[in-house]
Parts: sequence; structure tokens; C-alpha cells
Amino acid sequence: MTLRILDRSAIVATPEWSRWLIPPAALSIHLAIGSAYAWSVFKNAISQPDALGLSGTVTAIPFQLAIVMLGLSAAIFGTRVEKNGPRWAMAVSLVFFVSGLLLSALGMALGQFWLVIFGYGFVGGIGLGIGYISPVSTLMKWFPDRPGMATGIAIMGFGGGALIASPLTSQLMVNFGGFTDGSIAKTFLTLGIGYAVFMALGVVLIRVPAEGWTPAGWTPPASSAMVSTHNVSAANAVKTPQFWLLWVVLCFNVTAGIGILERGSGIYQDFFPDATSPESLAAAAAGFVAFLSLTNMIGRFVWSSVSDVVGRKNIYRMYLGVGALLYLYIALFTNTNKILFMVSALLILSFYGAGFATVPAYLKDLFGTYQVGAIHGRLLTAWSVAGVLGPLIVNAIADAGEPGTTGRYLPAFYVMIGLLAVGFLANEAIKPVASKYHESDHTGSAATTGAKA
Repeated sequence: MTLRILDRSAIVATPEWSRWLIPPAALSIHLAIGSAYAWSVFKNAISQPDALGLSGTVTAIPFQLAIVMLGLSAAIFGTRVEKNGPRWAMAVSLVFFVSGLLLSALGMALGQFWLVIFGYGFVGGIGLGIGYISPVSTLMKWFPDRPGMATGIAIMGFGGGALIASPLTSQLMVNFGGFTDGSIAKTFLTLGIGYAVFMALGVVLIRVPAEGWTPAGWTPPASSAMVSTHNVSAANAVKTPQFWLLWVVLCFNVTAGIGILERGSGIYQDFFPDATSPESLAAAAAGFVAFLSLTNMIGRFVWSSVSDVVGRKNIYRMYLGVGALLYLYIALFTNTNKILFMVSALLILSFYGAGFATVPAYLKDLFGTYQVGAIHGRLLTAWSVAGVLGPLIVNAIADAGEPGTTGRYLPAFYVMIGLLAVGFLANEAIKPVASKYHESDHTGSAATTGAKA
């Protein structure tokens, strides 16, 4: 039984509550858990001789486990998140995510890496999954007029969390004495305390709209073939072809994005090995990776907001169709024009990030808002699969080729084109959900009277 203060009934908004406080509440969670993408800073530090001196393969385990647990916990606990409400979910995410950091601090202090794997990967990964889906359905109920924009803001935070966490983590280690067990332990501890405070702001701010509420001056648009006015439960959603078609769309869009993101530095150095020194080449490659991360973050907000205007099916036509053409350009013209290569790669990464941000609104269009968070959680298993599939394809093919050449990547790029084409066809096959899966009308009452728009 949940504590009364965390229950959904305790956070129904009063008439004067502004819905514009909800995106900051969601951001406080997503920026914190998005710091998981800064694991490479810890990975590099733990590999140093003055720390544990472990191999790159071993030090990758906590992050890999965290991403697996993200998908699994989102799928398993999605229905519970919908039932208990966003404050409960954010509080649970805080407890698990912060506990993972604190266990990691203990593991480094004791020189026991298995505690880091268990803490950061397993315990913290549960916090990632619950936190990732915690604000999704609430945002769409507060912003029925702009669901793509609303979810884009929050999920942009997840993509941008590493931009803050990477320099912060590095600076903390320097301040605590460098790459040693003790300094890494103190960094984990400091981040755990800091993120606990930051995430608590979201727990305090979050509200759900009162039954019957709509934004001032907004009237629901005329019915559309691809925007349902009915609701589908999570249990029924997974029985529909639409769910599994969208699963394929998300999985292959993510796989294609990771194709560049996961090996961005190596791709740049092999495509443009014309720097004056190895150091300057490495610096240029690092700048390329930073730009990839930035467009990944910005694309989550920009393209998902555009989807509110052009529709979700059309925007995925762009992600998948234009993405395939951009990959084809890179494969055919390789490094003949650095500017066009950069533009193509950055657009592909913007579509990768936007795919994450737009999919909750696509689910809302197809299945309604009733249990959209739980449905989203189940769909995130596509991310878990893509997180393994993308790097596996690119690394296996590239490592088998001749080092230092562009040709070693071309077969992988053609595979990505094929996957995007399959995703495009899956998107084209998505039709409105059959009425036999619809819930009775009373299940969809979502939101609220009288809060300020």
C-alpha cells in the first residue's frame, strides 16, 4: 500500500495550478537519470592503474546491465506506474537510482567492483526504467493540444543528461584527487546526494489534472483516422498488430542511430584522417561525437514538436525514409565532402533521438491515454534489443574490415538502410486499432478541472 502523500489522489491539481510546472518536474527526473549516458567517464577512470585497473570489457558491464534493466523494469512496472501515479513512480525512481549510486560508492571504497555492477547496473537500472516512463502519460494529459512537444521536453532531458553529467563527473574526480578508488567513490557519493535533492524537486512539483480538465480555449480537433478517441489497456495493446509494428519501427530506428553514435569517434577518424597530429585528430573526433550528442538531444524536442503539426505517421516517414537516404549518401560518397557527411550524420542522430520522444505521442494516438505509460514501458523492450543489435552489427562488420579505411563500414551502413526500409514499411502498415480492443468510455477520463493553462 502506497504512502498517502505519494498516491495519485493526493496530487490532483488545484484550479490555480499551472500546467507549465509539469515539464520542469519531468525534466528533473530525466536530466538526473540521463546521466547514465556519462558512464564512459567512470569507465575510463575505473580502468586506470591507480583505480581498479579493469579492462574495457569488464567496465562496460554496469552500463550494459543498466540499459537492460531500463527496458525490463519499464515493461514490468509500467502498469503499476499508471495505477499509483507519477509521484509514486518518481519517488521509487529516486530511491532506486540514488541507491545504485550509493552502492557504487561503497563498492569503489571497498575495491569490490561487483557492488558497482549490482548497484549501478541492477538497482540503478530499475530506477532508470521507472523514472523514464514516470511522467509520460501525465504530460500528455496536461498537454492534449501538444503531446509531442510535452514528451519531447522530458525525453530531451534524458538525451541531454550526459552533457551536464560528463563535465561535472570529471571535475568532481579531479577535485577529489584524480583517478583513484577513493576519488571515484567520493564522486559516486556526491552525485547520489545531489541527484536525490534534484529529483525530489520533481516529486514535489508533479500533479495530475482533475477529471474533465482541458486547456483554456482548447477544443479537441475533429476526429482523425490515425488519432483514436477510444482507450486500450496495456494488456490488450500487446495483442494488437499496431503495437508490434510500432515495436519494429522503434527498434530499427534506434538500431540505425546507434550505428553512428556508438562508433562515432572511430568513424570520423577513419573517414577524415587528415589532421596534423593524432592528438588533433582525436580532438576533432571528440568534437564530432559532442555534436552528435547535441543533435540527439535537440532532435528530441524539435521533431517531436513538429509531429504535433504534421502527424506521427508522417514524421516517422521522415525519420525512416530520409534516414535511409542519408545513410545511402554516406555509403555512396563516403568522405568526398566533409560538410555533407557531417550534415547527414547529424540529421540521422536527430532522427534517432526524436524517435524516442515521438513514440509516446504515437502510442497515445493509437491507444488513448488510459494506460499509455504502461504501453510505453512494454514498447521500450525494443530499445533493449536495439541497444545490443546496433553495436553488434557495426562492430562485427567494421572489425572484420581493413583498419583505417572507409570501406570497413559500408556493409554495416547498407544493413542499416535495409533495417530503416523495413521500419518504413512497418510504419506504413499501421492502421487504427480495431474496436474489439477498446475499453469502455469511463476508463479514459483523464484529467482535470480548472487548472491554469
